[in-house]
Amino acid sequence: MATAPSSVGTGAGADRRRRRRELTITEALDLAEEIIEAQGVGGLTISELARRMGMRGPSLYKYFPSLHAVYDALFARGLSAQNVAIEVAIEDAEPGVGRLMALARAVVRWSVEHPGMASLMYWRPIPGFEPTPETFAASRQRHELVRAEFAIAVQRRQLGRRAAGDEALRLFTVVITGLFTQQFANQPRVPYEAGMFTALTDQALEMFFDRYRPARRS
Repeated sequence: MATAPSSVGTGAGADRRRRRRELTITEALDLAEEIIEAQGVGGLTISELARRMGMRGPSLYKYFPSLHAVYDALFARGLSAQNVAIEVAIEDAEPGVGRLMALARAVVRWSVEHPGMASLMYWRPIPGFEPTPETFAASRQRHELVRAEFAIAVQRRQLGRRAAGDEALRLFTVVITGLFTQQFANQPRVPYEAGMFTALTDQALEMFFDRYRPARRS
């Protein structure tokens, strides 16, 4: 009489397939990141990615339903990596302005070190591509973290009340993205420390925070 297949074996087989799938996806994203860092975001295609993985293009669709799905996964990966850099940078910083300064430096530095990923995250280089709501949720969470840090700076009287509004938050992002955008445009591949524009990071941030300092009473 035939015996029923072992549930343990079936479970182990499913785990192995899941691990293989995860490893293949990780390999694909590693290679996709290499491509966009070397050739720019537009250099990534399904055919080129599949070629580097040693498979045919249609086989890659088992893992990513479209090229935009690859971009979405890269967007999520970039946010995660940048968040790690931010967490390290702000760990010992003073709450409020100190953390905001450390966060801004970390974002500019990371972006200069990963120009392909940063262009995908901060610009609109791919027509029709937008990150999925699930992926963009991490960006919204960071936005709220920055907003909370501005509130702390106001509570500690490091900044005036205006800094708790949307204007300050928007202008903060303009300063940060402007620094690394100008660096990309004028000195691509130059390290953060040596960059003509990234060298102005602290000066630009000090100018920004000076705008929102509490009014001095005479």
